[in-house]
This record gives sequence, structure tokens and C-alpha cells, in this order.
Amino acid sequence: MAMSAQSPALQVSPSERAPRDCKPACLGLNLGFRDYEESLRIQDRIVTRRKCGLLPDCLLFVDYPPIITLGRGGKREHLLAGPQELRKRGVRVHPAGRGGDITYHGPGQLVVYPVLDLKAWHRDIHRYLRTLERCLVKMLLDFGIPSETLPGATGVWVEGRKIGAIGVRTSRWVTSHGLALNVNTDLRYFDLIVPCGLVGRGVTSMAAQLGRSLELSEVRSCFIRHFAREFGRSFRVADREEALIES
Repeated sequence: MAMSAQSPALQVSPSERAPRDCKPACLGLNLGFRDYEESLRIQDRIVTRRKCGLLPDCLLFVDYPPIITLGRGGKREHLLAGPQELRKRGVRVHPAGRGGDITYHGPGQLVVYPVLDLKAWHRDIHRYLRTLERCLVKMLLDFGIPSETLPGATGVWVEGRKIGAIGVRTSRWVTSHGLALNVNTDLRYFDLIVPCGLVGRGVTSMAAQLGRSLELSEVRSCFIRHFAREFGRSFRVADREEALIES
């Protein structure tokens, strides 16, 4: 069942707004709290319009109820909970068209779906993934959290525990899906899975590292700033007419 949602405006301070230069534009749209399937339908429409040149590059932000998603490389044995336990915890399971294995999404995460035409950047998916990781590493450092990447394991880690997961899809060089950063996430939900299929690896969150909760809007604004720098984009918030692309 789809959930109705109002799309809250992205809060971007004047210092974070797009400079008046010739950098390619990136449009920001906050989808708010959405059912997973509904958000995918919106994302698919935006991807189609980006392929046709009807939209610039986009950054989609979305909040989810508790859900476990299986990527194209996902293995059912990495789902540790049975149907009864999942119902008790109020968690659904849904296949996803992205790369990667199994992961959890839920309240307190920063979930970002960049819809970028890599033909206008670099036709290099590996470089795209590494650049997304770099955005997260630099953003986390702004909050006093040193993090790192690990060879052969996409994502961002703090002392061996995963804090940011990345799983993407590309079609005709246009990206979809993206990343999930644990900000104020209830980490007990990760007990239901083998996160990203990596046995023996734990998870953490910004709140767990700092010992306090954070405003998602503050984290979002910081991510936007680093994304714009790393990808050489100017950023602007969708106006009312452009926001109707989700309807």
C-alpha cells in the first residue's frame, strides 16, 4: 500500500546554494516519507526524463519505513529472520534493481538517489562509486567522524563497521539508486540480515559514534555541499513546478 507524503522543502543555506557559474546544474528533490515501491516508481520516471534530456541531473532524498532490500547480487541466506519475526518487527522485504547484496533501510537514514548522466561526467562506473564514497568520507569528517573505504568492499566504514552503504544501477550511462548513510538509525534492525553479505562485519551510525542524535537536514545539507564539489555540479532546489515531476 502506497503511503501519501508531502515533499518537504530542502533546507539549503545561502552559502550552499549554487554559485553563478557554468557548472552543470543538479536539481534537488526531497520525496519525504515514502513507501519503497512508490519511491521506485518516482525514480524510474525521473530516470526516463533524464535519458530524454527533459531534466538535468537530480539528487533525490527519501525516508523509508523499515524495509530490507535485496540487490541483484543478493542471497536469500543473508536474510536471517523468518516471516514471523519480520512481521513482528514490522519489516518488509523487497527486491531492488541495484547492484550489491542485502541491506536495511529505515527511519534515521540519509538515503540519496543521484540520477546523473555519466556521459556528461566520466563514463566510468568505478570512478562514480569511488567519488560517492569520497563524498561520504569528507562529510563524516566535517562531523568529527574519521572514516575509510576498504579494498574490495564498496561503502564507507568506521573502525571496521559499516556506516554508509552504496548500491547503484546504470542504464545508458544514467545512474539510479545510490547510498544510505546511518545517521540516527536503530542498528538493531541489522541483526535481521548479514549486512551487504559481509560475514563478521558490524554496522554503526553517526549517532552511535558521537553519542548524540543529529538533525537529518543538517547532514543532508553537508552531503549536498560535498557532492556539488566532488562532481563539479551547481545545486538548486526544485521549484514547485519541477516538484510535480513526481506526480
